Amino acid sequence: MPTLKELFDLTGKVALVTGGSRGLGQEMAEGLAEAGAALMLLARREQWLTPAIDEFRARGFRADGMICDVSNLDEVQATVDKTIETYGQIDILVNNAGVSWGQPIEEHALDKWEMVLKINLTGAFLFSQRAGREMLKRRSGTIINVASVAGLKGSMENGQHIVSYVAAKGGMIAMTREFAAKWARRGIRVNAIAPGFFPSRMTEKILAQAQAQIEAGAPMGRVGAAGELKGVAVFLAAAASGYITGQTIVVDGGSTIA
Repeated sequence: MPTLKELFDLTGKVALVTGGSRGLGQEMAEGLAEAGAALMLLARREQWLTPAIDEFRARGFRADGMICDVSNLDEVQATVDKTIETYGQIDILVNNAGVSWGQPIEEHALDKWEMVLKINLTGAFLFSQRAGREMLKRRSGTIINVASVAGLKGSMENGQHIVSYVAAKGGMIAMTREFAAKWARRGIRVNAIAPGFFPSRMTEKILAQAQAQIEAGAPMGRVGAAGELKGVAVFLAAAASGYITGQTIVVDGGSTIA
């Protein structure tokens, strides 16, 4: 029987993390690196990517990166090819890249709807498909989709108008189950994390307006704190979760149970 340390050890594994250069994506990448994985970080802009790579390398982690638009198939494939060229394999994929757009449903612009769906959902599909092809060759791999509690419930009172984001994250949760069902017997596990409110660039405006209200609605009485996602990511990437697939782990201080 493996020891607890062995169950969480990612030594020799390679993790590709979209949106991994800052915020929650960087936190999850940090956890994977601390557990022993080599990293391929993706970002939309060089100004975000290079400092993150430098920071990880300064800590002794093996890290590389690429600029990538996750909704562009050619760039997705180029990133997968570069990861294989650099490391020889892909063991872990974290689909974290995402955007949002705030606008009431009755006014929501079609081009913004398409943008959010294309980056958040189509991007996760493309990376899962293309990285998954490499995993299938080795009959081994784990995919972690970063969804949201927004994909699990509607919002009435906190001032958010994010229907395209809600649709994308709900679709990601459903897609997680479908990938998991199709690939379980081919050695690949697919799970999702659904964070509640964590301080980030994406949530800074809503937290500035409604943090007290949001915290009042959470049984734990607060928003998420730094470090409270990376352990979940490591768990889902590691052998510790070896009999778990198709699941969505909610990390929200209990807000979806109240």
